[in-house]
Amino acid sequence: ASSVSLASTMTQQQQPEQMPKVLAEQHRVGHVIVVSNRLPVSITPELSVTPSAGGLATGLGSLEWQRTWVGYPGSAFDDSAQRAAVTAKLAEHKLVPVFIDDAQYTDYYVGFSNKTLWPLMHYHPQFVETDDAAFASYCAVNRQFADVVAAEVAKRGADDTIVFVNDYQLMLVPSLLRAAFPTLGIAFFHHIPWPSYELFRTLPQRKELLDGVLGADVIGFHEYSYMRHFLSSAYRIGGYDNDFGHINIGKRLLNVDTFPMGIDYDKYAHAGGDRTATATATT
Repeated sequence: ASSVSLASTMTQQQQPEQMPKVLAEQHRVGHVIVVSNRLPVSITPELSVTPSAGGLATGLGSLEWQRTWVGYPGSAFDDSAQRAAVTAKLAEHKLVPVFIDDAQYTDYYVGFSNKTLWPLMHYHPQFVETDDAAFASYCAVNRQFADVVAAEVAKRGADDTIVFVNDYQLMLVPSLLRAAFPTLGIAFFHHIPWPSYELFRTLPQRKELLDGVLGADVIGFHEYSYMRHFLSSAYRIGGYDNDFGHINIGKRLLNVDTFPMGIDYDKYAHAGGDRTATATATT
């Protein structure tokens, strides 16, 4: 009984897909643009589309809003005609591709994202590799994402749109969008740990990355410790104090909070009575 009670309580907490609701208290919401490194599908040169099995795509699949999803389609698709065909096919699923050169994607994703940020944020500084060229690609790709998102925002208008940016690969996107749309509602969710200030400050690009994230109105983390470390970094690096997770930057009030990602407890708790689920489990 106690485990059921705990699980039910956890599902009532704010989860990442509820972050647009927090923004909706201050912004009109007609449409949500989800932004992540990869799209929630894979597409082949033959235009075959299959859902991705990644945790981010699954976790954000329950968004209640009308949405468009912006992300890398899994390949550069260098030919212009092929890019046009891929774009048209993905548009059928309300998906918008960001086409990135293979070499630049490697530097941005394999290089700076996974050889610098990933080990640092998981407390493995001995594995951190720093490379100015990789960070330059990271900046350039974040700019590409921001430009594609900006075009989508322009179609609908900033006053009726919320942008939901996800994860450490796109930490510069919030501030880039903020510069283009000062009143746009922007949320950013960090899906991995945020390390202690003492570790984060060792990163040469710490100020650029911190300022990038602070372009958002709502900033979310899985756990309170990650949130606390972020607030410490914001104060010690950027000089931004906070009042119970709220940061004033100019005329903006930022909300930094925890949004632990979990499962749909009711769905799994009642799956035993679902004939289709039972039949699938026994085959």
